[in-house]
Amino acid sequence: GNMVEWCLPQDIDLEGVEFKSMASGSHKIQSDFIYFRKGLCFGLACFANMPVESELERGARMKSVGILSPSYTLLYRYMHFLENQVRHQLEMPGHYSHLEAFYDDKKGVLPDSKGTPSSQQPVHWLPSIHRYMYPEMKITHPAGCMSQFIKFFGEQILVLWKFALLRKRILIFSPPPVGVVCYRVYCCCCLANVSLPGLGGTVPESKPFFYVNVADIEMLETEVSYVACTTEKIFEQKRDLYDVYVDNQNVKTHHEHLQPLLKINNADKEKYRRLNDQRQMLMYSQEVGEDCSSCEEDLFILFFMEQNNRIFQTLLEVSASQDKTLTADHARGMGLDPQGDRSFLMDLLEVYGIDVMLVIDNPCCT
Repeated sequence: GNMVEWCLPQDIDLEGVEFKSMASGSHKIQSDFIYFRKGLCFGLACFANMPVESELERGARMKSVGILSPSYTLLYRYMHFLENQVRHQLEMPGHYSHLEAFYDDKKGVLPDSKGTPSSQQPVHWLPSIHRYMYPEMKITHPAGCMSQFIKFFGEQILVLWKFALLRKRILIFSPPPVGVVCYRVYCCCCLANVSLPGLGGTVPESKPFFYVNVADIEMLETEVSYVACTTEKIFEQKRDLYDVYVDNQNVKTHHEHLQPLLKINNADKEKYRRLNDQRQMLMYSQEVGEDCSSCEEDLFILFFMEQNNRIFQTLLEVSASQDKTLTADHARGMGLDPQGDRSFLMDLLEVYGIDVMLVIDNPCCT
């Protein structure tokens, strides 16, 4: 099995991190990177696999070098360092001076064992106000992360958007390498961002757990909302752990009442067309040869945030009106399909505790 070979500080609780930082099935690939969550902290580890002539190591030496931080947004900065260090550890095992120097230079305030930081609160990964996350996100991910997400899922991102907005437990399966799948977790969480003040104080936070494995089952059993990825097929059978299961581009749910949300309706197609139109306009407006990937990331986040804000602004206005009646015209004004999105709207009202009468075809109180 995996084991922690070395760490700083030495008194930190790292139980289970040896399985979080090396994805199951990694022995089949040469290198990978992996994001994960450990308590209140986020982790990034780089993995590498090197053939060796050693019976003791069964012909292969595999290591991961990783870091933990209360703030997720800064981890990507150190990807290159971790990639170099894992190579170094494969070729010269036991030489930790570079890692010690890195830790001394970067160490900050970590939460104590009770989960309360000794001097500063950990940065929540997905702030609700866009201007706070805006500057940090530009250095968070590689070029083309959002673009790949859109190309990979196509219109299915509108299905994922609804499940993310409803704060469902979303589990993404993929065989290794898992790094690119961790980015899908990140993009999925970006779909649900809302910047309206005072909305849904009781609504569960949409938590990115990134990579999870069987050692996380106990923890996942207590979660009411999360987005995660795994390389372990066994999870598909554990239906009590998730609401939505994503296998490559195939999005499915075993909950009967969520089945209507899997169907792409006309309003979804229109939103997807608008998103692509905006991306095309952005590309045309860039000077030839100029990298516009960060702008595309901004566009993607703002597109869904504005869509979400429009929905909740309308719902809050209707709930504050005298008759509290939400009509088909309201639905169309929110960019939704009055028929196709009926069950989505019903769930939305329930999850966010918004007191509105939905009148589309048959009157139905929620």
